[in-house]
Amino acid sequence: MSEGFDVRARARFVPMSPQKVRLVLDLVRGSDVVEAMDVLKFSQRAAAREVAKLLQSAIANAEENFGLNRDDLYIHQIYADKGPIRFWRRFGARGRFKRIRRRSSHITVILRERELEPA
Repeated sequence: MSEGFDVRARARFVPMSPQKVRLVLDLVRGSDVVEAMDVLKFSQRAAAREVAKLLQSAIANAEENFGLNRDDLYIHQIYADKGPIRFWRRFGARGRFKRIRRRSSHITVILRERELEPA
């Protein structure tokens, strides 16, 4: 059994907290890419759109650069790391500042080709 290609794609500085993104990533982790795109298409979460765009980019990389078929691909790894935090301000009572943390995340997806079992 040979080691397959790892097709990677990253979306950096996505203006969404990693905690919210990870809820969507748990829905598609380990599934086929065609099935994952269907799940993301009908998901109500805002992070599903960003993850779908990233997954579509990874599929295009696999087809164009490596010549792989999209029906044979599955999500080997997918994770969200925390990105930089912007500190915004809101004015509070008695001349104080209330800090608002605008979190961002870096999303990474690694696709592999599913090995066919010999008959």
